[in-house]
Amino acid sequence: MAFENLSDKLQNVFKKLRGKGILTEADVDVALKEVRMALLEADVNFKIVKQFNAAVKERAIGEDVMKSLTPGQMVIKIVNEELVSLMGGEAVELELLPGMAKTIIMMVGLQGSGKTTTAAKLAGKLKEQGKRPLLVACDIYRPAAIEQLRINAEKVGVPLFEMGTGNKASAIAQSAIQFATDNNKNVIIIDTAGRLQIDEDMMQELEDIKKTVDVTKTLLVVDAMTGQDAVNIAQGFADRIGIDGVILTKLDGDARGGAALSVRAVTGVPIIYAGMGEKLTDLEQFYPDRMASRILGMGDVLSLIEKAEAAVDEEEARDMAERLKKNEINFEDYLVSMKQMKQMGGLAEVLKMMPGFSSSSLMIDDTKLARMEAIISSMTIKERRNPKILNVSRKNRIAKGAGVDIMEVNRMVKQFEQSKKAIKQMGGIGGLMGGKRGKGMRGMLGKRGMKGLF
Repeated sequence: MAFENLSDKLQNVFKKLRGKGILTEADVDVALKEVRMALLEADVNFKIVKQFNAAVKERAIGEDVMKSLTPGQMVIKIVNEELVSLMGGEAVELELLPGMAKTIIMMVGLQGSGKTTTAAKLAGKLKEQGKRPLLVACDIYRPAAIEQLRINAEKVGVPLFEMGTGNKASAIAQSAIQFATDNNKNVIIIDTAGRLQIDEDMMQELEDIKKTVDVTKTLLVVDAMTGQDAVNIAQGFADRIGIDGVILTKLDGDARGGAALSVRAVTGVPIIYAGMGEKLTDLEQFYPDRMASRILGMGDVLSLIEKAEAAVDEEEARDMAERLKKNEINFEDYLVSMKQMKQMGGLAEVLKMMPGFSSSSLMIDDTKLARMEAIISSMTIKERRNPKILNVSRKNRIAKGAGVDIMEVNRMVKQFEQSKKAIKQMGGIGGLMGGKRGKGMRGMLGKRGMKGLF
């Protein structure tokens, strides 16, 4: 994910601060110098870095911090709060007109920013919220863009309005409004053309659309990997046509992340959504406080809970909890858990959201997880539910079915037994979730359940 290098560097800075019983102004200066370098390397706008450091220093050298019993922790708290403030303070909802009043959203951005895919993601998200969206293809220069939007519209189950490439974008938008009226659609999402850079023709076309139809919201789609250039792009669009919000794409990639820390502060326009993957469901509301927590290595438990709620069937979870209490888990539970983990983005993605797990230390081998799934899938239902019957003959058959060596089958069975013992030692589900022994889920996973995956 974006920010990994920044996160690791900031955590190293804070590790030094935590080790000091007394904090001097010189200590703060040294720490902030390292913070400044880390932010600049993450491609944060240099003016923003200067303002950020000044704000942190002003608060960090206050008497309350210097005389605190834990000054290092107080400085970290200040940095966290200033990061949240830098990214907008609070999450901003995309405001839509009530009832069947038409909300017209114009998506703008440079070519290659992920605008067309994001338009479909947004349409799918709004449909899930009970809205009646319509996608409109106004990129009249790239037939491939229209086809891409058509395919994605079908995938998210949202209708597409298009008139090919032979009409002006403003005329297509106008016709789309009438189509929306005739078909009871209340959110019209217009995908416009992009260029490799901001130019007069593109801006004029966007202005023509805004003159022709009553655009409610103009959303700028920015590729997080463009770094500091994202700020210039955002400012250019804001100055010429006006923008109401930003959607950052590719925040799940190896972007340095500076755009997220710069765009809001420079333009005053909120980041509303973040694209966190290639799937059409991978569009998340942008929460400044959660993003700051991720950057500082504090995890993002709220997002993790939301992902779990979306991926886990409630009744299934209750059944598994009951079996955990009785220590009756079996390989079917393992298989269900693996599938749920995939829906949540994979084990590495889940662990990144848990406090205390450094991104750089997560060397998870997904092929081993895939082989474990293949092994369990090669078992009969009886074998999954009662692993005690797994003799050498059965293991050989399972190994052949999964295309692995019998040693891998033995290793997985051993890990399974160790997990059951760990749950029993921790007192069932109470200990599993962080009970009397203080180990909790992380203790079990770290020493037993994940052994062999890293």
